[in-house]
Amino acid sequence: MSTIVEDGRRARGDASRRLVVNHAADIASVEGLDGLTIGRLAEASGMSKSSVAALFGGKEGLQLATVAAAAEVFTADVVEPARAEPRGVRRIATMLRRVLDYSRERVFSGGCFFMATAADVDSKPGPVRDAVQGHLRTWYGYLEAQLRHAVEAGQLALDPEGVEQLAFELISLNNEANGRSLLMRSDRPYALAARAIRERLIAAGADPADLAPLDQAADAASRPRA
Repeated sequence: MSTIVEDGRRARGDASRRLVVNHAADIASVEGLDGLTIGRLAEASGMSKSSVAALFGGKEGLQLATVAAAAEVFTADVVEPARAEPRGVRRIATMLRRVLDYSRERVFSGGCFFMATAADVDSKPGPVRDAVQGHLRTWYGYLEAQLRHAVEAGQLALDPEGVEQLAFELISLNNEANGRSLLMRSDRPYALAARAIRERLIAAGADPADLAPLDQAADAASRPRA
């Protein structure tokens, strides 16, 4: 009986944590991680301050849990769907279309959670900056790994330095679309970025037939919102 009661409490605690970090990630995407407070999250989630504090052990614990939750969302929305495609240019195009959609569709109210929070913590050493940096290193590294595989498969014509350079440019185009869209309240930057990404991949040797996901991203961003 005690095990059942303990399991029930753990399940309720996990559900409460998920509820709070979902609110926290959305707030942080707009106001940065420093905008998170126990009181603010208690109000947003309908819980007491003491309950929120007990779940995370303080503001830093809350920030770290929020970063981890946002990373799970990013992986589920961007990386995992692309893995349904074979490794190579088609997977790269799908992944880059997904990352543009993740921002354009406002999975988080402030667009890309990690672009918002990186600007918030980039000059503040500590565990929270390390967590944000760790996710971005993983994302950048994964994109580079996919580009290297495409080179090895003969789908792209790049040397090692060229892979790093192309990965930097592709991520920069996505980041610029995210920032400009938020500032200008327009989807057009996503269409421009999708076309520019497509052209960079073609210049690197990609077969245009493998880049249909980027054409779809540009078309989606060009249509008026309902």
